[in-house]
Amino acid sequence: MAKKSTQVRTDKTPIELLTRKQAAAEHARLGQEIAGHDKRYYQLDAPTVSDAEYDELRKRYNAIEARFPELRTLESLSLKVGAAPARGFAKIKHAVPMLSLDNAFAEEDVVDFVGRIRRFLRLSEEEPIAFSAEPKIDGLSMSLRYENGELVTAATRGDGQEGEDVTANIRTLKDVPHKLKGRNIPQVTEVRGEVYMTKADFLKLNERQKEAGAQIFANPRNSAAGSLRQKDPSITASRPLGFFAYAWGEISDMPADTQSGMIKWFEHCGFKTNPLTKLVRSVEELIAFHRKIGEQRASLDYDIDGVVYKVDRIDWQERLGFVSRTPRWAIAHKFPAEQATTTLIGIDIQVGRTGALTPVGKLEPVGVGGVIVQNVTLHNEDYIKGIGGDGEPLREGRDIRIGDTVIIQRAGDVIPQVVDVVLDKRPKNAKPYKFPTECPVCGSEAVREHDAETGRLDAVRRCTGGFICKAQAVEHLKLFASRRAFDIDGLGEKQIELFHEKGWLKEPADIFSLERKHRKELLEEEGYGETSVRNLFAAIDARREIALDRVIYALGIRHVGETTALSLARGYGSWQSFHDAALKVAKGDAEAIADMDALDQIGDTVIEAVTDYFKEKRNLAAVERLVKQIKVLDAEKPKTDSKVAGKTVVFTGSLEKFTRDEAKATAERLGAKVSGSVSKKTDYVVAGPGAGSKLAEAQKHGVTVLSEDEWLALIS
Repeated sequence: MAKKSTQVRTDKTPIELLTRKQAAAEHARLGQEIAGHDKRYYQLDAPTVSDAEYDELRKRYNAIEARFPELRTLESLSLKVGAAPARGFAKIKHAVPMLSLDNAFAEEDVVDFVGRIRRFLRLSEEEPIAFSAEPKIDGLSMSLRYENGELVTAATRGDGQEGEDVTANIRTLKDVPHKLKGRNIPQVTEVRGEVYMTKADFLKLNERQKEAGAQIFANPRNSAAGSLRQKDPSITASRPLGFFAYAWGEISDMPADTQSGMIKWFEHCGFKTNPLTKLVRSVEELIAFHRKIGEQRASLDYDIDGVVYKVDRIDWQERLGFVSRTPRWAIAHKFPAEQATTTLIGIDIQVGRTGALTPVGKLEPVGVGGVIVQNVTLHNEDYIKGIGGDGEPLREGRDIRIGDTVIIQRAGDVIPQVVDVVLDKRPKNAKPYKFPTECPVCGSEAVREHDAETGRLDAVRRCTGGFICKAQAVEHLKLFASRRAFDIDGLGEKQIELFHEKGWLKEPADIFSLERKHRKELLEEEGYGETSVRNLFAAIDARREIALDRVIYALGIRHVGETTALSLARGYGSWQSFHDAALKVAKGDAEAIADMDALDQIGDTVIEAVTDYFKEKRNLAAVERLVKQIKVLDAEKPKTDSKVAGKTVVFTGSLEKFTRDEAKATAERLGAKVSGSVSKKTDYVVAGPGAGSKLAEAQKHGVTVLSEDEWLALIS
């Protein structure tokens, strides 16, 4: 494997040098890229890149959101878990969401992780914290639900909220008991863990597959996932799958008060747990465990991609809670990325629904970490040139040219990136790549906008064709029908491209008049029989009633992903309220802008995007035509009867009874909205010592001010 040059600087613009527009553009591109990789990994079991690359994408995405929190979206890495359940299986809603873990890549990250826990819980440096440490299995996450000790359902992680029903297949695994052993089993017990395949069994399976002329799997994780997702349980039964238990979901009566105690209880119930799991009590022991497991990694008969640390005390886990999609009390310490050297044989330009021209490098196929890699992300024009957003060189000025020998790196089963260019192997006739100034789809001019604040060019070049550009129109329709938007079964990429090509679909409203206008023509198309056409139109009709947050997300407003759409839906409650507010914002109404800005996770970037969208007459007309065809359901009311449910709370001053993070997490768990600014719509201001301007604002607007003790009494 090629070594990374010690002279190489970062191959990306440093986060601190990104302008707001550059950050928003890269944030959107990263979200789209990650969504594609998640689909290939979780649904298709066919990842195109390594775990290390994927982790790097997520890490950069999170860093952008940390600096520009208003960019946080549901398709964003900060909230997104896995991918929506694949079609073909029934769905099971998880009683307790199956969330993901944050990642640590360096030992310093582990030190920071422990430090954050101490600060959150207000623990002294001398007070010990016990952690349960275990290898991170590279398999398929599974949730097993037992009622009165009997296995009743088994579901994959899916998107974290809803997974695939694979109960019949799970019953064929010898590591999964059909009935829990022991006495005093809780009435409801959800055991969670990882389905995996050993390396030896993986090689044997691929030999059999090759002899039979069947599918060859890329790695053990893919083979385990593919084996479990068989429609015929007998096929799953013929595959050598194992299961390690390591977590839980809903439990009616906790049998232990520590993570390590729960692991022992799983063993008593008949589950297999990882024998390498260990209880450690310091940062030094955590890092030593990671190094030891790393040394054993090659000799283990199952794939791992790191280790996991979890706070052992469950009461502390509950206090720490969650931030976005990840628990504060656990982290995955990943192993280093894998690299390989290959040749860049071409550069393709893809046009996204926002008009962004994204370059993708075509590689001479190369194996990295058990996966064959053929594509590499080249991010944008400046990345290819080797310069950053500040005009300074990246990679010591190494531009990327077709024909170059490049070192690529995978980090997390996602599309890889170029780490370096091997200049002494560059062909003599290699010329600097000339980025197109015209859209390759519609021929419209492709431009880079100037940031008015900094005078710098936007990192992304965009097509100016708008709705006349097929790529943008088609991609917008794909988003509209996608699983996290309207989720129209049977209306996938191929169908949308065909219907758009024929002129049947030009905007979202056309979907709901498709049957009335084009049913006869559709039946004449090859591959469309009476049954498939009937099913398609039934799926469309099933979406004539739709949740508010899905509608807002499906509109395709720039910078409004799933999380932002959910915030807007919860903030306004109904379509009419959101619609009216958006129109006022677009007209520059100061009060409407202030109200939107006060919503959680909404900032200048989103407000500007909403303004641009609702200021455009063609967008408005398309939206009006759409809402005439559907019924938009009001946002769900908080499912809590606490005294602060639905109230808006602001915390200010130096809190002494709890940390700011813990206060916010508790309030949100009780159904309250936490805001960073005080307005006349604020219900409570909780003020600690040193409260300043926010306390003055509260008094100005007549807002109820509570001390910490009064707040605790209110929520008790």
